[in-house]
Amino acid sequence: MTRALRRSPLGPSKASDIPRSIWALGFVSLLMDVSSEMIHALLPIYLVTVLGASMASVGLIEGIAEATASITKIFSGAISDWLGKRKLLAVLGYGLAALSKPIFPLASSLGWVVAARFIDRLGKGIRGAPRDALIADIAPPSLRGASFGLRQSLDTIGAFIGPLIAVGLMALTANHFRTVFWVAVIPAFMAVALLVYKVQEPDRKPAERKVGFPLSLPELRRLKPAYWLVVGVATLFTLARFSEAFLILRAQAAGLPLALAPMVLVVMNIVYALAAYPAGVLSDRLNRMSLLIVGFALLIVADLILAISGGLFGIGLGVIFWGLHLGFTQGLLATLVADTAPEELRGTAFGVFNLLGGLALLVASVVAGLLWDQIGPQATFLAGAGFTAFSLLGLAVVRWRAPDVGVSPSEE
Repeated sequence: MTRALRRSPLGPSKASDIPRSIWALGFVSLLMDVSSEMIHALLPIYLVTVLGASMASVGLIEGIAEATASITKIFSGAISDWLGKRKLLAVLGYGLAALSKPIFPLASSLGWVVAARFIDRLGKGIRGAPRDALIADIAPPSLRGASFGLRQSLDTIGAFIGPLIAVGLMALTANHFRTVFWVAVIPAFMAVALLVYKVQEPDRKPAERKVGFPLSLPELRRLKPAYWLVVGVATLFTLARFSEAFLILRAQAAGLPLALAPMVLVVMNIVYALAAYPAGVLSDRLNRMSLLIVGFALLIVADLILAISGGLFGIGLGVIFWGLHLGFTQGLLATLVADTAPEELRGTAFGVFNLLGGLALLVASVVAGLLWDQIGPQATFLAGAGFTAFSLLGLAVVRWRAPDVGVSPSEE
């Protein structure tokens, strides 16, 4: 992977120029995602076929889980600004996620699974905003897009290695879910050890303003209109991005065998991983808003294909476009938050960004499940395409009201 990145023809920056601590954070994310996706790739089907949950329940559980993470991020991000320390909170968050993993194989009812998902996502919430702010603190401005893209790419490599391992273990164990869940415990604890020993947090600059209570009105007013425009568009866009659990269920409804269900996430995340770093490098050279338009358009294409296709080939094509849209949007949105937020309030900025996105994801996942149960999968994906179209209008508003947003370092 490292050699491939160094040979990238997309710009003068090299992966070797990116600070080592960002590489370490990327591999922390990779290991934790291996663990999480081994479980999450199987969890929707486990809930439905073993524990008897409905599609609406799957949507509700996934939505609550992600909303829990996002609500927590606003507090952990604010605390990291107040303390001037981010690594401590990242360790706490990754540690909680690791401790949640043994609950999944031990769970005997839907309630225990919900509790495990809650603890896991609580850990994600605690670590998310401080980690993203830490990346922004470490990365040179000229490599900010590439740094966020690299971290996202490594994270996503873990997200397809995990389901691959799950597929192999399901085949070896005759679809024994709990064995797969137990193996997933190992990389989670490896991630925590790597974070503790290999990530170095930079000292705060002596001249940097000391933050009071970050969630107070005077501090929040320091977040400029350009930041709020970016957050508004990202929140609207999240309404179109319901849980990827519905991609797995869509493929299963089209005839994909149970043991191969995790391959949906494998394909999606391979594409996502391949796209995220090049998109980040491009965003350091080209206008970031223009790249976001491409990413939003890719989601519309994905939703339309998934809505109208009845065979596995069409579903696979839709999953590929879904992965492409993630590569062109997720790292870029994080970069835009870092671009538009004051340095001393980056934790709070990422926390607010993720809180609003998490609430939107809760609504999107619940609506997706209800549409699926009441009308069918076509309605779920057509609704996603519609919300994405509205998000494109939101991008036009940002370009009108804040034309400097998204201007890359090379354009300045």
